[in-house]
Amino acid sequence: MTRAEIDKNDCLVIYEDQFSNYHLHPLWLRERVTDPEFLDSNNYQRLYEPSLITQNITIKNFSIEKEILKIKFSDGVEGSFLLNVLINELKQKDIIPDKKPWKNEFENLPIYDFKSLNEAKVFLDLLSDFQELGFVIVKNTSAEEGTVVKFAEMFGPVRTTNFGKHFDVVSKPQANDLAYTSLGIKAHTDNPYRKPMPGIQILHCISNEAKGGDSSLVDGYAVAEYLKINEPEMFEILTTTDVLFKFVDKDIILENYGKLIELDHNGKYLQSRFSGRLDYVPYLEPSQLEKFYSARKKLFHLYESEEFELNFRLDSGMLMMFDNIRVLHGRTEYDVNTGFRHLQGCYIDHDSTEGKLRRLKSNL
Repeated sequence: MTRAEIDKNDCLVIYEDQFSNYHLHPLWLRERVTDPEFLDSNNYQRLYEPSLITQNITIKNFSIEKEILKIKFSDGVEGSFLLNVLINELKQKDIIPDKKPWKNEFENLPIYDFKSLNEAKVFLDLLSDFQELGFVIVKNTSAEEGTVVKFAEMFGPVRTTNFGKHFDVVSKPQANDLAYTSLGIKAHTDNPYRKPMPGIQILHCISNEAKGGDSSLVDGYAVAEYLKINEPEMFEILTTTDVLFKFVDKDIILENYGKLIELDHNGKYLQSRFSGRLDYVPYLEPSQLEKFYSARKKLFHLYESEEFELNFRLDSGMLMMFDNIRVLHGRTEYDVNTGFRHLQGCYIDHDSTEGKLRRLKSNL
């Protein structure tokens, strides 16, 4: 049972159990009062400036009844707090599922029927799978052009780039990107030369009648974790060396530096960048350069290995949505003389899918 007391510094100490306790400053709690006088009920934005609250505010009295914390502050304001919500915030416990690293060992792929996505539970499951795995596949969409944009706008606005609001993946002469040829393309992340990289990519299959042209996905998170455990020296140089990525065509030159595996401020996996067609390794001392090239080669072979690479075929009316800063994608070469292959793609931002998932879970 949760209990609380005021300590010598006038902070409220919440004891969740014998091992966990939290010292809460009165001002920190005062900022979280949700009465209509202080918080707009439509948008949950404050109706006042919290920086103007006196810093020497204190807690005059408090009580806990049925897991509801009630507090009266020295400025006369009274507030009620759900303890489970408060404790989840203290623990920084997010309703967004944690990433689950995966290899090529699925019993069942996360495939969803487009016709079922109008059901809130199915849509929530799709979003949860996407957050955990970094990709989902959807079948039974329309095979019409423009479907990819309509699908993307179920989540949020489309991110327009120099390729347009959407792009057509077809083989064409004098292409400004190898994606627009019939060549096979190894696992890569799209647009590592952008600031920032596009977060989520959606590829919709309009036609896939040619021989070849199968798709592949690889979990960059799982590969990073493998290297961290099994090749720590390689992991170190891949996570500390900035590489230049560059895109050039007749209209624009885009450049950005980034690490092939990037970690956050806590040393946890943040994202992958990989595109051997676009990277320029910086000057390093020869001994360091040899180590980097060995590590990059190891990374490349892991990305194309049977252990990590997931292979499948998109048929007309299917699409895949994947996290472009986590999941690498590729395709096999195809023969344009054996049939037509046409995919359309677009990009959306991470907050589109995360925001929809938070809304659905909050409604529950």
